[in-house]
Amino acid sequence: MAEGGGSGGSGRGPPCPGAASAFRRWEQLRRRAATPWARGLLAVAAGLGLLYAVLRVPVRLRDGLAAATMFLSTLTPKFYFALTVTSSFISGLIFVFEWWHFRKYGTSFIEQVSVSHLRPLIGGAENSPPAPAAFSAGENETSRQNMPECKVWRNPLNLFRGAEYSRYMWVTGKEPLTYYDMNLSAQDHQTFFTCDTDVLRPSDTVMQKAWRERSPQARIKAAYQALELNNDCATAYVLLAEEEATTIVDAEKYFKQALKAGEMIYRKSQNCHSQSPQHEAQLRRDTNVLVYVKRRLAMCARKLGRIREAVKMMRDLMKEFPLLSMLNIHENLLEALLELQAYADVQAVLAKYDDISLPKSAAICYTAALLKARAVSERFSPETASKRGLSTAEINAVEAIHRAVEFNPHVPKYLLEMKSLVLPPEHILKRGDSEAVAYAFFHLQHWKRIEGALNLLHCTWEGTFRMIPYPLEKGHLFYPYPSCTETADRELLPTFHEVSVYPQKELPFFIHFTAGLCSFSAMLALLTHQFPELMVTFVKAMIVLMIPFLMFSEGFRKPVLRVLWPVSAPSVLASS
Repeated sequence: MAEGGGSGGSGRGPPCPGAASAFRRWEQLRRRAATPWARGLLAVAAGLGLLYAVLRVPVRLRDGLAAATMFLSTLTPKFYFALTVTSSFISGLIFVFEWWHFRKYGTSFIEQVSVSHLRPLIGGAENSPPAPAAFSAGENETSRQNMPECKVWRNPLNLFRGAEYSRYMWVTGKEPLTYYDMNLSAQDHQTFFTCDTDVLRPSDTVMQKAWRERSPQARIKAAYQALELNNDCATAYVLLAEEEATTIVDAEKYFKQALKAGEMIYRKSQNCHSQSPQHEAQLRRDTNVLVYVKRRLAMCARKLGRIREAVKMMRDLMKEFPLLSMLNIHENLLEALLELQAYADVQAVLAKYDDISLPKSAAICYTAALLKARAVSERFSPETASKRGLSTAEINAVEAIHRAVEFNPHVPKYLLEMKSLVLPPEHILKRGDSEAVAYAFFHLQHWKRIEGALNLLHCTWEGTFRMIPYPLEKGHLFYPYPSCTETADRELLPTFHEVSVYPQKELPFFIHFTAGLCSFSAMLALLTHQFPELMVTFVKAMIVLMIPFLMFSEGFRKPVLRVLWPVSAPSVLASS
């Protein structure tokens, strides 16, 4: 009972004699292993094990190289010729595809696949630690405020679909508008010409569906249905003027009918717009319709040669609706005043709209440069300027050109006719190629009219790029040039137009690599076809010369050379 109680009280019995002796031997061994000579002995043993592994690998490598050399010695010149031709053909296909992909999309296909698909599989996306949510949101908000977005704008000088775009397609067989551009126009029409109260009027309900139709014939048919329900449906006349009229005269007739109906509806909406939010929305819609119709009527007058009438209509429209400056009606006014050669009026418009708080455009920047160039271009000569230096007026003109080129570097090539023009799209990207096409399409004649203006532009526009830091991490007078313009311009401009890219992108590495590989393989194939025996001997000699560099021990080199010597060396010596 006493032993049992003692055992139960302490929870532990007396130690076993065998276990105690084993424990003492383990302690002695641990103390001996802690001595310096024992550590040295363990290091020697580890080194011997590693040396055995190192010596074992060359033996296996020797057998593999011997088998590979025996296989290569049995190959004929026809095999080497077929191998080089196949390699050249495959690398050539890859090169052609890479070049086509770069020309079409501006990126390397191999690099894009590597970044998009292979990097997540390797775990590249997981290695970077995620930033905190609050910091990330604040950083994104700051970047959105500091960096300009690639926002697409409605082209203030867009052409008429039926009277101009469709006629171009009938003559050339090419579609001047892209699906993306037309889809943006359909969204604009639904925003400007529809409201929540359209369901109360059958004609507006039909037009609400008409703006969503993809087919022009379906839209025109719906417009006639709306006119059958209500002969004063202004939006139906707008659609017919834009798409069914085949001449500017016919379009103007439809717009005059739309103006008559739109003014009547606008006056009704003004009388009851304060009754409910729905009536306010209807007033906004009717205001948009009225402004759109008056602007297009002014553009019709401009195209038909009644320029002073067009100028008056635009000025009246800007006075009547001063809050609609976002529609950029002043750009239509600038172009009409330039046609009248009323340069003092043009300067007055620029003084009002060329403000730091307003978004710039190519029309504003290049028109300001044109006016300053007009003062000196007639007497400007590069030779004379290089001798006597630039005068104050010439310096101002050159600085204005540099400012315009920095805002949109694509315009000068169209003004100098270094690139061919196409019909401008219905939407443009500011600072992009689409804006340059739209500006040059309407303003090239104004630059040609002023003697020496294009010569001054030709002599000075490239100097802008020496003032802009590269790689465009910051701008000189404007924000850094956005990197997203090329993608948006490719969506806006037709496929047969070669999109201008700024800055010019360097060819990707894989295009250089595949081109070099294709050329090298083709050269080897040609040499193998012309000198088969010599090329086979050359390949075998290269193998013999390269093998010693692959060996990292003297004991490994001799057995391998003994294996390779009977196979390769006699043939090399015999041929030489």
